[in-house]
Amino acid sequence: MAQPSTPQSSARASRGGDPYSGRGAWAAGGTLFAGVLLLVYGVLGIIKGIAGIAKDDVYARLGHYVFKFNLTTWGWIHLILGIILVVVGAGLLKKVLWARVAGVVLAGLAIILDFMWLPYTPVWGIISIAIGVFVIWALCNTPDGPRSTAV
Repeated sequence: MAQPSTPQSSARASRGGDPYSGRGAWAAGGTLFAGVLLLVYGVLGIIKGIAGIAKDDVYARLGHYVFKFNLTTWGWIHLILGIILVVVGAGLLKKVLWARVAGVVLAGLAIILDFMWLPYTPVWGIISIAIGVFVIWALCNTPDGPRSTAV
């Protein structure tokens, strides 16, 4: 049984005011997906961090690299960023505003760190950079709608 269309809903959809029409539907779904990606990416960052801290022999040794840190240092960086990404990803799933802002900032930071981490894990680094770009796009193109400002 089809639901009758009201003139207001038809006008809103034709003006692009409906957040779930066209590009808005992609961005709305993308925001949910970005939250899940940040959760997963955070958990993987925690695992990478633990691996780097616990045993320095997990990742390949490099020769002369400009951004070469001790692998234990990289492990701590990934562990801390991973924990923060998990918290922000959970905030995105709860639709809180601070999580969108923090998600964009942290995804940008993660892209920079993944670029610096490329010599250690080149394929995963490129995939992670692509994920970060998608997360930034999804969070910046989210249609305005009701959201919580809860902490």
